[in-house]
Amino acid sequence: MKVCVLLLVPVLLSWVESRSPYQAVLQHSRIRGRAQGPNVCAMQQRKGTDKKYFTNCKQWYHRKICGEPTVISYECCPGYEKIPGEKGCPAALPLVNIYNTLGVVGASTTQMYSERAELRPEIEGPGSFTFFAPSNEAWAALPTELLDALVSNVNIELLNALHYHMVDRRLTSEELKHGASFASMYQDLHVHIQHYSNGVVTVNCARLIKPDQHATNGIVHVVDRVITAISNTVNTLLDVDDDLETLRTAMAAAGLSTMLEGEGQYTVFAPTNEAFDKIPKETLNRILGDPVALRDLLNYHILKHMQCAESIVSGTPMETLQGSVLEVGCEGDQMTLNGRAVVTKRDQLGTNGVVHYISELLIPDSAKVLLELAEGSAVATATQLFVEAGLTPPSDRI
Repeated sequence: MKVCVLLLVPVLLSWVESRSPYQAVLQHSRIRGRAQGPNVCAMQQRKGTDKKYFTNCKQWYHRKICGEPTVISYECCPGYEKIPGEKGCPAALPLVNIYNTLGVVGASTTQMYSERAELRPEIEGPGSFTFFAPSNEAWAALPTELLDALVSNVNIELLNALHYHMVDRRLTSEELKHGASFASMYQDLHVHIQHYSNGVVTVNCARLIKPDQHATNGIVHVVDRVITAISNTVNTLLDVDDDLETLRTAMAAAGLSTMLEGEGQYTVFAPTNEAFDKIPKETLNRILGDPVALRDLLNYHILKHMQCAESIVSGTPMETLQGSVLEVGCEGDQMTLNGRAVVTKRDQLGTNGVVHYISELLIPDSAKVLLELAEGSAVATATQLFVEAGLTPPSDRI
């Protein structure tokens, strides 16, 4: 018996290590829900919202997501359903085609629009597809003018939009690897996958809220927003917005524009013109005139990986290109940096990353002079005395 156990341990460890972060979180939810019956998963829902998450260990014990308390509910794990009079969710969902699956997983609006756009025969018939299906709430949240434009031209615009949510092969959550992209069925324009260590999976920054809903001719992943095709790089996004003119000029001066035009996965916390205007003129001019300080300043606003807003469920230190860390977190529905809700617009997607607009400029210590480092510190009073005595050279940068 001992020999069998010893042989099994490496196999079990290998299986645990090979699971995706999403599968690990799903397994934790199963463990927390097992007292309710077979195939029951524990879910955590943020109070006052409709946002639910499969629970991980940290969230379970803190009973909070994004600083807000959560309500625990128990639901059938993906692929299972209840039977009247029996405990838990003992029955596997019957396999039907993708069109019919949409109707039972909270994507009936996508099902309705699929029929209007004459997509139904395709997703009822033979083949093997992955459908990132917007939930009913996702369609309801779409701006009215955009929704009207889609449904007024169902045979072209709506059909194209739906095809962009589809991939011409079956992709489970295990195959949705972090940083992967797949050609959609709309002009082969790619959809971009992020699979984060906390179990959150996104496609074009839309969160998969009901992954792995299997069908006879593919698989459905229900997502929390309607996604749109992207074709511009991050640098192009910065280049076309007048609200980012100062940032654009600074990036060009620091020689960073080329980097954001090329390959990679970046997150840019983009200060608006107004953010730059909040900085004292002499401080801003000093930084703009110092190539080293300017590069440090801008690199402090860039992460060398793609961080979608929906992936943030707690505060996490993240290293910037400058080498220092930012505490990226959330407070309710707001994304925060270093504990402050300075992010004003989120998830502006490019082919090589994402841009979040911020209302304040972030200045790292390496771009500050001695006096600026001392401000707000324990030596602030003594520093002021030196200033009044004319003993502090304003250009002494660390």
